[in-house]
Amino acid sequence: MGGLYMVLASLLSPISLPIARTLSLPRLPEHFPTVLLAYISFQLVELVSPLILASISPIHFGHANSHVKHNWVLRVVSMAHALTIIPLAFLCLDLPELDQDRAYGFDSRVGHVNAIACGFIWDTLESIFHFTSIGFIVHGATCLIVYALSFRPFLGYYGVRFLLWELSTPFLNIHWILDKTNRTGGTLQIINGIILMVVFFLARLCYGGWMSIRFFYTLKGVQAEIPTVVALAYALGNLALQGLNWIW
Repeated sequence: MGGLYMVLASLLSPISLPIARTLSLPRLPEHFPTVLLAYISFQLVELVSPLILASISPIHFGHANSHVKHNWVLRVVSMAHALTIIPLAFLCLDLPELDQDRAYGFDSRVGHVNAIACGFIWDTLESIFHFTSIGFIVHGATCLIVYALSFRPFLGYYGVRFLLWELSTPFLNIHWILDKTNRTGGTLQIINGIILMVVFFLARLCYGGWMSIRFFYTLKGVQAEIPTVVALAYALGNLALQGLNWIW
């Protein structure tokens, strides 16, 4: 598998060189294959999900209208992303390279995680093509910009920590699925709902808020060393994402 990835990397990495040079993202080429493979993987999950859902839930999925079926697929892809990115982010929390330099520290493992996060551009495109809320578009586009700019490299220490906001996503998806399988108000949904609220509060509001404070402290310390547009992208991006956490 490693050999196959190296072959793909040698073929795909050069494609990103113009982007990397234009946007000053020197660490992007080495991780660009992961970006593409992640995006393709999420697309494949979207394509095969209807077949799997139709077989395991022929009544609730099979008899649903097209809008509800589409939402089922969204939940499956969202769950796949969360269950992939969360453990990988946890593995990057104790990297000394990041802790020693929270502004510019970088590690290939962080690059791998951020590349998968960029590969979830699937979410941004989905929010645009099947518009339901401007909030989802803002969320997807902001995440894409912030994690793409991490290949300068920049603020990798905080990037993996902000991915832990996704801890609440599996419980949110389970809550929705229980609704669509006629288990609304049941014991399982009540227990899941309590866990969802606790995890959302702790991961997104408490931990996310504390990390945001530390993030702005680090950003302020290096703002004279980076382009103003990059500083603004990170500052406004964090405010937008943290604001959405409070709204949701």
